[in-house]
Amino acid sequence: MKNTTLLIALLLGFLGMAQSTATYDVTFTSNWSQTTHPHSSGSLPANAHWSKLVGVTHDATISFWELGALASPGIEDVAELGNNTVFFSEINQAITAGNANLLIDGDALNTAGGEIVINGIETTEAFPLLTLVSMIAPSPDWFIGINSVSLLDGDGSWREEITVDLYPLDSGTDSGIDYTSANEDTDPKEPIASAQGIAPFSNEIIGTMTLELQEVFGMDQVQQERITIFPNPSASEIRVSGLPSNIKSISLFNVLGSKVKSVAVSGTDSLMINIAEFPQGIYMLELIATNGERFTKKIVKQ
Repeated sequence: MKNTTLLIALLLGFLGMAQSTATYDVTFTSNWSQTTHPHSSGSLPANAHWSKLVGVTHDATISFWELGALASPGIEDVAELGNNTVFFSEINQAITAGNANLLIDGDALNTAGGEIVINGIETTEAFPLLTLVSMIAPSPDWFIGINSVSLLDGDGSWREEITVDLYPLDSGTDSGIDYTSANEDTDPKEPIASAQGIAPFSNEIIGTMTLELQEVFGMDQVQQERITIFPNPSASEIRVSGLPSNIKSISLFNVLGSKVKSVAVSGTDSLMINIAEFPQGIYMLELIATNGERFTKKIVKQ
């Protein structure tokens, strides 16, 4: 994984671009169960579930929640009700102000255990931070989330994969002490705090958030027709379809940054590339246009 990140940085260096756009997939995996977080009643609530996983990509000038700070009205609504209306309004205000660029509206999870997957979160170097939240439901005001996780590493390269352990959070807006406690507004509000090890939670994680890089584009290529690669992963051949007319060649690089294959493109919008000879792993497909512009796509060889 780390070598692939190095390759992506190398390829972007070839492009000579000051800005790039990256696409990530997000997987939230719940670890909430009676086994990991035993309740004194002997079971979790019958309707234990997670509200929609929602959030935003943004820059460093803004934060939507953080430990030790008071919850915004939007975060309060998410944590207490699983309602995203006010939170989305806060996000849209930040987008209008130029501090954020993408509102993320993911699925809910109707059981305590399982996964929520959000594919195709696209952002730019100008908005490299990711914030996501979901309500632990039912609960007085408990939620999980990641706050301003940077998708760029210290060298300004897109991070290949990030996994964050999640612990329950208390938004500080309701004083209930159990999943189904009656509403009891906390007045004045208290800062957002970790609920790790505080009943009904144990010291165990309540889930993980995994962010996986899928594609990197130079800014000039973002508006070009998207190219489809199928199957991907593949053990033998891949078909590259939807090639723009100005693509003249395609090169394949391994995780060490070495070119392992080059294919000429002669006016076709679709071609097959045989990858059966290569070892299993991650490769980057570099597409070169007639004007010298380049962009890349990630390939997985099974």
